[in-house]
Amino acid sequence: MSTQTESVLAGPSVDRSALAIDGVSKVYGRTPNLVHALDNVSLEMRPGEFVCLVGASGCGKSTLLSLVAGLDPVTSGQIEVAGGARPALMFQEPALFPWLTVAGNVELALKMRRVPRGQRAEVVADLLTTVQLAGFSDKRPHELSGGMRQRVALARTLSLEAPVLLMDEPFGALDAITRDLLHDELERIAQQRSLTVLFVTHNVREAARLGDRIVLMSSRPGRIVCEWPVAIERPRRMDSPSVSALAAEVTAKLREEVRRHGR
Repeated sequence: MSTQTESVLAGPSVDRSALAIDGVSKVYGRTPNLVHALDNVSLEMRPGEFVCLVGASGCGKSTLLSLVAGLDPVTSGQIEVAGGARPALMFQEPALFPWLTVAGNVELALKMRRVPRGQRAEVVADLLTTVQLAGFSDKRPHELSGGMRQRVALARTLSLEAPVLLMDEPFGALDAITRDLLHDELERIAQQRSLTVLFVTHNVREAARLGDRIVLMSSRPGRIVCEWPVAIERPRRMDSPSVSALAAEVTAKLREEVRRHGR
């Protein structure tokens, strides 16, 4: 009998959680060349909660997002999203179509959702206003800065109207000032839209700046080894003493995990 269990995006309703990951493991390859990417990962997120995943490279953070997004089946365990909705996934690279305008890139996602033509222009205009790009609808990607391209990617992701937003290091390639500004924008949008956000980052300060909770994953196979609730009042700054102190605590634990794996 096969031990593989398909990722469950629809199923029994989740009464008090927006996302429930229950005992999820992921194994790639075949014996004797098996790669155990994730091992018995469980995580529950409240509606509207912002959770940041941190861990060393290769610990399975991005793999977990792919499983939650339904892009890859789990080996064992179960994933449930409230209402059976499919999460929206935003990657580090904007992946915009260079021949389309800003508006065209956002509208493409609406076309795929079969939003009627008569409604699309209004929805696109609203989304571009949300990400503060109202005056750039006719620009093409090469005319935009890196931060602006990420705003377009965010608008396109928001157009899916998913209650759960998965973000895989979306600001990792940006300079510090642009990243800080986008932190403010993401925080505002998440609160306004009551989004549940699962955010992967290598930047521990970024996690302390954005998260309601920080979750640390071990080196491969990825397991959840520690969590920190973030009780720092919003709005926060990356360089504030409280953010710095929490980031230092998380970093110390992360170093322990990296050293353990190295031995």
